[in-house]
Amino acid sequence: MTIEIKVPALPESVTDATLVGWHKKVGDSVSRDENLVDLETDKVVLEVPAPASGTITKIIAKDGATVEAGDLLAILEEGEAVVAEQPAEEKAEEKPAEPKAEQTKGPIKTSPAVRRLLDEHDLDATMVTGTGKDGRLTKADVMAFLKADSSADVTPADSTPPAVDDDVTVGFARNEQRVPMTRLRARIAERLIEAQQTAAMLTTFNEVDLTEVMALRSRYRDKFEEKHGVRLGFMSFFTMAAVAALKKFPVVNASVEGNDIVYHNYYDIGIAVSSDRGLMVPVIRDVDQMSFAEFEAALNSVAKKAQDGTISMEDLTGGTFTITNGGIFGSMMSTPILNQPQSAILGMHNIQQRPMVVDGEIVARPMMYLAVTYDHRIIDGKEAVQFLVAIKEQLEDPSRLLLQV
Repeated sequence: MTIEIKVPALPESVTDATLVGWHKKVGDSVSRDENLVDLETDKVVLEVPAPASGTITKIIAKDGATVEAGDLLAILEEGEAVVAEQPAEEKAEEKPAEPKAEQTKGPIKTSPAVRRLLDEHDLDATMVTGTGKDGRLTKADVMAFLKADSSADVTPADSTPPAVDDDVTVGFARNEQRVPMTRLRARIAERLIEAQQTAAMLTTFNEVDLTEVMALRSRYRDKFEEKHGVRLGFMSFFTMAAVAALKKFPVVNASVEGNDIVYHNYYDIGIAVSSDRGLMVPVIRDVDQMSFAEFEAALNSVAKKAQDGTISMEDLTGGTFTITNGGIFGSMMSTPILNQPQSAILGMHNIQQRPMVVDGEIVARPMMYLAVTYDHRIIDGKEAVQFLVAIKEQLEDPSRLLLQV
C-alpha cells in the first residue's frame, strides 16, 4: 500500500516551515513512528513520524525547502522493503558492490542544531564522542572535535621545515563564513526590534542579599529532593517572590492592546531557557497555584523539552511575565528586553560575595543585582521600583513567602 507523507498541521499563526533535514533516503526501511524529517518553524522544530512501517520510495521536498501544511514530502510503500527505482544517471554510475563494514551500533540521535553542524563540516556522527545524556552528541562535542582536528595538522617529527627568508613576511589567510539565520534566530531578531520600536522601555535596578535563601535551601535541599524527587533550585524562590509582588502590583502583570490595558488575574510565567537552537521562553501556567516542588518539576519538564528539541508551540505561547537568568553565564548586570506583549521582565544575575554593612559591621554577603525592565507607557517608575523592592523583601526574608505578607 502506497502512503503519502505530508506536512502535518502547523501551530496556530504559523503559515510555513523550513525542511531542516531528512533522516532517511530513498530505499531506506523505516519503522512506524520513526522520525523521518525535521521541519523548523519560527519557534519549534516539528518531527514528522512514519505513519507505518515500510520503505521510502520517493522524496519530494528537499532539504532547505519551504513547505506548508498538507504539502507532499515523500512516498512510503507500506510492508516489506522494496527496491526504489533509481534515476538513469545514477544507474550509469553504479560501481561493483563493496563489502559492507560491520555495523556495531544503531543510528546516533542528535538534535537538529547538531545535525546541521555535522553537515556543514561533512562529519559523520560516529566520528565524534558524545558527552550528553546516554552518549548523546552535543554542539560542544562537535566544536571540540573540530578544534582538536584542526590542531592535529602538525609537521612530522622527522621532517625538516622549509627555510624562511628573514626578508619575507609570512601572512595568514583571513576567512569569512556567511550562513543564513535560522528561522528561530530571525524570529528572535524580529521580536527584539519590535519590542524596542513599540514599548517605552526603562530599567530599574536593586540588589538582594541571598543569605537567608541560601541557608534555607542548604538546610532542606536533601530532604526536599528525597521527598519530591526534584532539586530545590533558586529559580523557584525568585519565581514565587515575583508572583507575590505581581499580586501587589497588578499593572506589572498586565499588557497593552491598542489603547487598552489588559489586566490578567492569572500568573503564567515565562522562564528563559538556553538551547542549541537559541533562546526560548517556555511558559509555566498558574504558578500561583503551585507548590515549590510542583514548580521545579514543571520547570525541569519544559527545560528538557527545549534542550531535546521537542518543545511545542503551546509551551511557548501566552505568558504574563518573564524571568531571565543571565547569572548562570556569569553576567553581573544587564537590561533585559521585554517579551511582548508583556509589560515587564525580571533579570537575575550572578551571585557574588561582597562586603556589606550589616548592623554597623562590614561582613561578606552573597549578593545579586536584580533588574526589572518595564513598559513606561503603563507602569510608572514608582510602581516599578516598589515591585522590585517587594521581590527583594520576599527573598531577604523567605518566611514572607510562606505567610504571604
